Amino acid sequence: MKAVMGTSSGKTNTKSQNVNVKAVVTIGQSDGGFVGNLLKPAVDGIKELVGKTLVLELVSDDLDPTTNSEKKTPKNWVENIETKEDAVCYVAQFELPLDFGNVGAVIIENEQHEEVFLKSIVLHGFPDGPVHFTCNSWIQPKNEGAVKRVFFTDKSYLPSQTPRGLQRLRGEELLLLRGNGEGERKSSDRIYDYDVYNDLGDPDTNINLKRPILGGNKQYPYPRRCRTGRKHSDADPLSEIKSSGFYVPRDEAFSKIKQSQFTTSTVSLGLNAIFESLDTILTDPNLGFVSFEDIDTLYKEGFHMPPLKANGLTLLQRVIPKMIKVANDSQNILRFDAPEAFKRDRFFWFSDVEFARETLAGVHPNKIQLVKEWPLTSKLDPQIYGPQDSAITREVIEPQIITYGTIEEAIKEKKLFMLDYHDLFLPYVRKVREIEGTTLYGSRTLFSLTKQGTLKPLAIELTRPPMNGKSQWKQVFTPDSHSSSHSTNLWLWRLAKAHVLAHDSGYHELISHWLRSHCAMEPFIIATHRQLSCMHPIYRLLLPHLRYTMEINSLAREVLISANGVIEISFFSNKYSMELSSMTYDQLWRFDLQALPNDLIERGMAVADSDAPHGLKLTIEDYPFANDGLLIWNAIKEWVTEYVTHYYPNPITIESDQELQAWWAEIRKVGHGDKSEEPWWPNLNTSKDLIDIISTIAWVASGHHAAVNFSQYAYGGYFPNRPTIARNKMPTEDPSEEEWKKFLNKPEDTLLECFPSQIQATLVMVILNLLSEHSPDEEYIGQYMEPSWVQNPTIKEAFERFNTKLKEIECIIDSRNANSNLKNRHGAGVMPYELLKPFSGPGVTGKGVPYSISI
Repeated sequence: MKAVMGTSSGKTNTKSQNVNVKAVVTIGQSDGGFVGNLLKPAVDGIKELVGKTLVLELVSDDLDPTTNSEKKTPKNWVENIETKEDAVCYVAQFELPLDFGNVGAVIIENEQHEEVFLKSIVLHGFPDGPVHFTCNSWIQPKNEGAVKRVFFTDKSYLPSQTPRGLQRLRGEELLLLRGNGEGERKSSDRIYDYDVYNDLGDPDTNINLKRPILGGNKQYPYPRRCRTGRKHSDADPLSEIKSSGFYVPRDEAFSKIKQSQFTTSTVSLGLNAIFESLDTILTDPNLGFVSFEDIDTLYKEGFHMPPLKANGLTLLQRVIPKMIKVANDSQNILRFDAPEAFKRDRFFWFSDVEFARETLAGVHPNKIQLVKEWPLTSKLDPQIYGPQDSAITREVIEPQIITYGTIEEAIKEKKLFMLDYHDLFLPYVRKVREIEGTTLYGSRTLFSLTKQGTLKPLAIELTRPPMNGKSQWKQVFTPDSHSSSHSTNLWLWRLAKAHVLAHDSGYHELISHWLRSHCAMEPFIIATHRQLSCMHPIYRLLLPHLRYTMEINSLAREVLISANGVIEISFFSNKYSMELSSMTYDQLWRFDLQALPNDLIERGMAVADSDAPHGLKLTIEDYPFANDGLLIWNAIKEWVTEYVTHYYPNPITIESDQELQAWWAEIRKVGHGDKSEEPWWPNLNTSKDLIDIISTIAWVASGHHAAVNFSQYAYGGYFPNRPTIARNKMPTEDPSEEEWKKFLNKPEDTLLECFPSQIQATLVMVILNLLSEHSPDEEYIGQYMEPSWVQNPTIKEAFERFNTKLKEIECIIDSRNANSNLKNRHGAGVMPYELLKPFSGPGVTGKGVPYSISI
């Protein structure tokens, strides 16, 4: 790589001793902008225009021994050499003197008037081969005050190993990324900083849209988000005002392909279009479905939309084209594809077997837990919430578990399991019930493990605390009660299931999906860019797991979790949704429990066993999420172990890495500062500590998120299977004579009225479809090697083993799904469990594990 060249005669010839270096610069195509301007018909003018645009300097990795200053080449301009389908290549020529040393960085300026997306720079002409710079960054124009940009080679360096000629540039680049914490951010900025969630409300529009500030206070602890610096509201000085777009650092923006699939404007306009279009049809936003056949028409006939406008397509048709079909050139139809489970068995959602199976292999397979104590008892204050004892008694359960004898024996043999939303939701029952069109209970659902290895639901307990002058109300519903009675009890069981499923859907979306994946990950992303240089090996290990998450999070803040957004409109928790998320973060979120093995052990779904695969023995052997998840977890950890031990051969290298220590400290003390004093935070003193930390981050971004995201439409697209809201209380809770009579006469009407309204169901279906879709440029875990990993033979070989392991996992999962004895992997007529198969094609496929939380 060094600029070394001699003459054949041995005579001194300064010119001949110089090395001619050709820099090939690749600029990504874009709509308009710099490249768009260059590709206009005036081809003859391109060279002249380009020659005054991009300015490059090469920087040696060594200092000048005389002046102790950095060695740089004279500036040079690029010239166009080749236009490709998705990029344009340019070249600049340099002559490097004999003593220049290795090129370690390139400094670049954009003297055009438009931003440029710089993909890469490759230097040709060295004896050891080309020198690569992977950039993938937007370069802002100089006339807008942009500073010079620096890019380092693909070779990774720990801080202590940084060549002298690059040390100042390494430090200054990090300072630029941190910013000074002042001013409002522009869309072109690259600054990563922290703030609290003070932008979810919209009090200036309506004071009723004011929402609590999450984070930075004891009442509502929460992770931090990226700071935008917007002005504060007049109506609520603690809240930021709404704006047309939410800032994310420029390089966090979606790629062109992903942007076309799922952009802020697309979703925002699409949702507005749905509101506007459906409002013309649904004069009553609380209007429900009149029959189950009415629900089925969503997939058969669709919603008939307003006629096409004279000037062409409607807004909805433009932004969500795959959901719209035009009939007779005069009528738009909002049509949904039937989810795969519904196609296979349109009554799958009625099944108690499927209800239980989905706790192990559905869209939310990480909430089920082992029952370890009896009797079941609330820990809430009885003076506020009523008696603590559960109404699920021995008399209710033991007749249904004759095989195991007593409850104590069943617990000892680890045969009882539970979905527990009792103490978590009970404090919000009074609040939620003050809102028209929704209701809430605290709930417990008990299951037993059958001899066949499947779960069987035993009982559902719904509890209402004392309120409005009434004492505590609680009731237990069982699936077997109708066998000795009449069909009324069957409908009560179905209604109780609808309430529990709404609880589970809300927890899934707000906690398992949003909080544990998207929200909790953002501080790790911010800290990585602020504290780890882009040439740091851990930065380069983490980078694939961080792409696009901040962009999708900003979109969520704008239209999903905001005041009067999709979550508030369509989920039972309404305006208390994010407050509930904060409370759950306070009570339940722990970084150490985000690691899959620790999570399984904490829930009683596994125990440590050194003789078992992956060091764990599962409580339920056929637990598809855990079975497949542990394969992914183990592959990630093996890859991370090889990577980390290569760069950190001993504890001293960990402890002395100032960037790494600052990174971990900032995550704990700032990004998750409301939990900074918790004792469960891991130390960072050894390679094992770092391996565990990185493996956990990588798992959350890849395997965990894939498991709770990409089957949302498959299981929730037919909303009776996973309603997001129960709009009415149980008919047995203090019923009037008229209410009870109505239920007895038409129980199916009571269930339909409990389900989401038409507009609630339709909104959620649109969102679940979008969230479940893989983009054409999706990057799956272990599929492609990062350029920086290619530079190191040891890392390259380790990644190749990782890639091979993931391909083997594909085959293992296929083999498991072919085993008819593994009944939890596929119920009767229900699709097999493929969510953690590593690779997938584009679209709604129900499989594929992307590197990052990109949707």
